[in-house]
Parts: sequence; structure tokens; C-alpha cells
Amino acid sequence: MPDTEQGYGAEYEHQHVHSVYERIAPHFSSTRYKPWPVVEKFLRELPDGSIGLDVGCGNGKYLAVNKNIFIVASDRSPNLVAIAGQHQPHSALVADALDLPYRLSFYDFAISVAVVHHLSTEERRVQSLKAIFDSLREADASSNGGRALIYVWALEQKESRRGWDEGHEQDVMVPWVMKDHKKKPKDADHVAEVPGAQTTHYRYYHLYRKGELEHDVSEAGGIVLDSGYEKDNWWAIVTRSATGGINHIDPPA
Repeated sequence: MPDTEQGYGAEYEHQHVHSVYERIAPHFSSTRYKPWPVVEKFLRELPDGSIGLDVGCGNGKYLAVNKNIFIVASDRSPNLVAIAGQHQPHSALVADALDLPYRLSFYDFAISVAVVHHLSTEERRVQSLKAIFDSLREADASSNGGRALIYVWALEQKESRRGWDEGHEQDVMVPWVMKDHKKKPKDADHVAEVPGAQTTHYRYYHLYRKGELEHDVSEAGGIVLDSGYEKDNWWAIVTRSATGGINHIDPPA
């Protein structure tokens, strides 16, 4: 992709993704506390002592799932990283998902949950996947390679409140509504909060159609070991090694 297009993509995402999460970080964090089942299973089944990455960690809700592994978490939002950093003994830092500052071919695992779909072009989405895969251990004679779990929003969400499905535009702006509260004196010793105006922030998403995540994984040099659909999301477990195959799970009819 030409440098000018890369620059446009970065600026677009700064305006419609990164700056939005900075503004909504505390409210967003308060709604993100329950691990998704496939992610929880992936983390709990890792061998004790495994070292890995959470790329786009948000508030760090996955850092506490398995106390027997160590995670280096990162996000583009300093406000979210500050929240994630409270999950000791794990570490959290501000980093760009397209240019990860980590040692190559080192980590046992990586997760990236609801992150890649915020990148505004196919080239940038593939670039971010490649950065994740490059961080994983390569397979050798004594062990399998590292594995990554990737989650993205699905286009096929006809059963959800959003109602998206095949034929809908894949690049969308999704609202995040926050209610402003004003403090109003109640008496000399108490202050009451009263509802104020609502503020709506819009975030960019690319909705992945069936099979598109596997395609992008292949373009980034990954091998899909397993993939499926869970709660309006497509997911894939990926390795750098040349073993394994694809096990598709179609979305519910």
C-alpha cells in the first residue's frame, strides 16, 4: 500500500478509533469484565509458565484468567493501559498493533480480541496479524510453535440487536452512548447526581464475513488450526508451524 494510503489509514483510525477509546475508557472498562468462553478456555489450557501477549488488551480483563501464565499486555489507549496495569504481576504498555515492540519468535501464545477489525484497510489488518504471528515461537523438533487466538466482529449477526447480515456494508461506524451526569447540591452535606445530556461517540469497525479471517491469516503467513463463530464474532487459533487444519464452525442459522 502506498505511504500516502498508509498515512490516511493511520489518521482515520486515530480520529475514529484511538481518540474515541481515550474519551470513553473509564465507561468502556466498566462494561468489560466477563471473559468470553473461547478466550477463557484458550488461556486456561496453556501450560504453566507460558509467556504471551495480549495485543489490544483494553482494560486487561483477560490478565486475571490464568494465574499460572505471564502476559505482556498492550493497547494504543494510555487510559486503558493505566487500568490494565493494575492487574499485577502482568505488565501493560502503550504500543501500536501494527508495529509491536517485542522480541521476534519468542512468545508461547498471543491473544488479540476485538482489535483487528478496527483497522481500516485489508493491508493494515494483514500487517497487524503478521506482527502478532512474528512474535510467536517457531516449531522445532522438540515442540510445537506458539499459538495466537484472534477475534473479530462478524458481518453475520442477524440474531443480534444490530441485525447485520450478508449483503450489509462491511465498514461501519458503531455508536457508544454515554450519559452525562451533573452534580446538583441537595443539602449542606449531600450532592445528588442528575441525568444530563447523552453523548454519542462513533467507532470504526470492519465487519468480517465468513471465511475472511482465515483468508487474512493466510495472507499474513499464519496457519489456522481451528476457527469458529461465537456471539457475533469470528475467531481463529493460529500457529506459524505447517501443521494442523481448519475446523469451520458456521454461524447459527
